[in-house]
Amino acid sequence: MDLSYGVEYERYRERVREFLAANWPPQKEDGASRSEQVVRFRERATAEGYLNRHIPKRYGGSEQPPDVIEAQILREEFGRAHAPMEARGIGTMMLVPTLLERGEEWQKEKFVPGTIGGEITWCQGYSEPGSGSDLASLKTKGELVDGEWVISGQKIWTSGAQHADYMFCLCRTEPDAPKHAGISYLLIDMKQPGIDVRPLRQMTGTADFNEVFLNEVRTPEDWIVGKRGEGWLVSRTTLKHERNSIGAAAQSETLLHGLVSLAKKVERNGRPAIQDPSVRQRLAQVEGLVRAHQYSGYYQLTKSAKDESPGRLGLMNKLVSTNIGHEVAKLAVDLLEDDALVAPGARDIGDAIQNAPGWITQYMWSLGIAVAGGTANIQRNIIAERGLGLPRDAAADRSAGK
Repeated sequence: MDLSYGVEYERYRERVREFLAANWPPQKEDGASRSEQVVRFRERATAEGYLNRHIPKRYGGSEQPPDVIEAQILREEFGRAHAPMEARGIGTMMLVPTLLERGEEWQKEKFVPGTIGGEITWCQGYSEPGSGSDLASLKTKGELVDGEWVISGQKIWTSGAQHADYMFCLCRTEPDAPKHAGISYLLIDMKQPGIDVRPLRQMTGTADFNEVFLNEVRTPEDWIVGKRGEGWLVSRTTLKHERNSIGAAAQSETLLHGLVSLAKKVERNGRPAIQDPSVRQRLAQVEGLVRAHQYSGYYQLTKSAKDESPGRLGLMNKLVSTNIGHEVAKLAVDLLEDDALVAPGARDIGDAIQNAPGWITQYMWSLGIAVAGGTANIQRNIIAERGLGLPRDAAADRSAGK
């Protein structure tokens, strides 16, 4: 097995390293704030062709030819230098790729540059109180009245809605059509009357999610992505990009490194926990899962470089990643022992937690991430039906009236 990228790509790696060495971390510039320095760095990296590679220059990107090996090298080297890559956020991660694939030209020109530059923020209006895993059963209505969509309904688990400028929202615009065929994908200005955002307090003590009530909210007729009634197809594009970001093997490797560090710091029976045979066995099991995920990623990278499909493996990334995250968090909580009972954010905490901040929150979040981007059970059904060719779930057929 040859895991090298070849001479040409290693030269590319050297150029990337030279750029990073010269530009990150940045020198203090004219009293610029940290956020301003990050913006300037991203602009330089984009101008060099290292960031926003898949986005045309007319929308603020660097418009580079697709090259999965170069993209992988950039992830590796930016990660090694702890340098920021593209602006984070649901808009950059999910909406921009969807607009580039499905949107009208004016929509790309209006929304893409500001989104990747960080000036525009988005939230996602998909889930509803009665429509989670069965998203196509959503009831939020959109009616076309005098050249505007009038939207009423409720969304829930809406990350960042309290700060968002816009929402990309699924609405039922064709009430007489079959449930998957009656949905449209609309863009909504969040700074208008009729929108009520209510934060949901989580067990972590934070309020990252919200419920959003829409009462006769309006958006122009042409603020629709794709054709009327084709929102379900457009939403599949969006979720594809979300699951790809959730399922990255690099996230699993980062968690493993943190877990090993924790095992070296906390004590068990008067010695570092990592010296305990039972702990070492569990660490080895977790590392086995991470390495399998990592090498599956190498295989998928090879397939992509050859312009070939990775097959069923591509369907498994999100599920594998969330499973690993939960196993890591479970072991971390066991290592923390009684300290794991302290509420996240509490001040009077033991040395173990001070040496490993965030593990309690990580454990709680590992439960939620199994739902985000498509529940684990839904992912298993997709793998079984589309990847392995197994019969459709009988329960799903019954719920569909078949």
